[in-house]
Amino acid sequence: MRKFTLALGILGTTAMTAPALADDHLKVVTEPLELTIHMHWPRAQGYDENYPVEKAASEMTGIHLKDATAGRNSTDSSEAMNLLIAQGSMPDIVGGHMVQQPVNQYGPQGAFLPLNDLVKEHAPHIQAFWDSHPGLQQAISAYDGNYYYIPYLPDGEFGRAWYIRQDWLDKLGLKQPQNVDEFHDVLVAFRDQDPNGNGLKDEVPYFARQWEEVARLLTLWDARSSGSDTYHDFYVSADAGVVHPYAQEAYRDALAHVAEWYAEGLIDPEIYTRGSSARDYLLSENLGGSTHDWFASTSGYNEALADKVPGLNFIPFLPPASAKGVRMEEHRRIPIKPDGWAISYQNQHVIETIKYFDFWFTEEGRNLANFGVEGQTWDMVNGEPTYKPEVLASDQAVNSQMYLVGAQIQRGFWQDYRYEWQWTSQAARDGIELYKANDLLIDQFLGVAFNQEEQAVYDKYWPSLRTYMLERQQAWILGTGNVTADWDDYVKTLDKMGYQDVIEVMNAAYKHQYG
Repeated sequence: MRKFTLALGILGTTAMTAPALADDHLKVVTEPLELTIHMHWPRAQGYDENYPVEKAASEMTGIHLKDATAGRNSTDSSEAMNLLIAQGSMPDIVGGHMVQQPVNQYGPQGAFLPLNDLVKEHAPHIQAFWDSHPGLQQAISAYDGNYYYIPYLPDGEFGRAWYIRQDWLDKLGLKQPQNVDEFHDVLVAFRDQDPNGNGLKDEVPYFARQWEEVARLLTLWDARSSGSDTYHDFYVSADAGVVHPYAQEAYRDALAHVAEWYAEGLIDPEIYTRGSSARDYLLSENLGGSTHDWFASTSGYNEALADKVPGLNFIPFLPPASAKGVRMEEHRRIPIKPDGWAISYQNQHVIETIKYFDFWFTEEGRNLANFGVEGQTWDMVNGEPTYKPEVLASDQAVNSQMYLVGAQIQRGFWQDYRYEWQWTSQAARDGIELYKANDLLIDQFLGVAFNQEEQAVYDKYWPSLRTYMLERQQAWILGTGNVTADWDDYVKTLDKMGYQDVIEVMNAAYKHQYG
């Protein structure tokens, strides 16, 4: 009930207004039907039956979801899924965070229902999405060719960008850096020339609120830090198939440069420990010079800190060209997430459930999933779903407000980028247009689905390999050891730990999934 109470507070007096619901053309059933659901994700360990979005969906479709989430005492969604599977008895719908791997593993064994034919026969709106987005259904399919969940499908292309203190550049008489060498020189100037004007050498030239963004600097020397919007992911090499970026010679050479920048004091000395508050603190104290972060949230600081840091002008700039002259943005919004929902083998209302899933892909359902309840959090203005002024003016982020009412949660739905565009500042919008005009995005690795033997190999070797890679990366950046001198021993250790076995099953899975 706590979330519902907070949601009513956010919505104010309009929250009690009857929502503008559609007529019965969206009804899935003639008599009310209750389906049980496991819904576990980072922001909520359970499904709130009092979500305004749930109540509206129930009225529209005739189907009410009843919470039956396992592992409610844990914030670990994978642990909650393991508990659910171990208990044997499953609710009708299993959804939430990172469901793709378990449903693709246990679906072919009978725990979850294949959706291919069900969608073709009973879910025309979902099928229309697959037909208009070739390759995505294939990307979420299990090794047997079936797919077992309806994913959360992000909208939009650009996510993160390179940001720089334009006000500092102006004060020091510098231009925006166009390549990695110019970027280095600008960061040196930020370090040495007191752009914040307090007489102290306290500026932090490059910072990040996620420590993983220090690895993003690798791209400036033509290496990779990830192949997707997930940190440290595999990528598809043009000549070697699926590989991991941290086992390539380009990584060795690039990481040596990153370590040099850290030793020179160009990277936040607390990059690994400062945490998620780094952006708030370093900008509000007029200390931070450059970062790589999300367009929408990062551009909001100029206005938010206008009184505390007069003249603050933290803006996106084009990625500096790499040592080989390549200008690219490695991060982009992935078109499919491993989050969503599936139908369990114990569901006795399969057709009704897939039709309910399809509801969220209708215009009314998609608006509900993205913006909340019409008349409460938004109105239709000139054919556009438009947030109410009190939503946009709230001290609480719009996405946080949506979570409280049951919108933008990790069900299977197609996100609408208009939801985010409305609270994206003009500076961020200009940055997105700048990035779009320069054709910076690269293809993403959409993942693979293992068969049982491949999964066993991956599970045996990859977790410890990943840990070792990250431990060595951090040590080299912080100055413990030298990546160039240590490289041969590092590669030998990777091989001893099973790296080649992992790459073999990754490529086998990639081949049978994508041909």
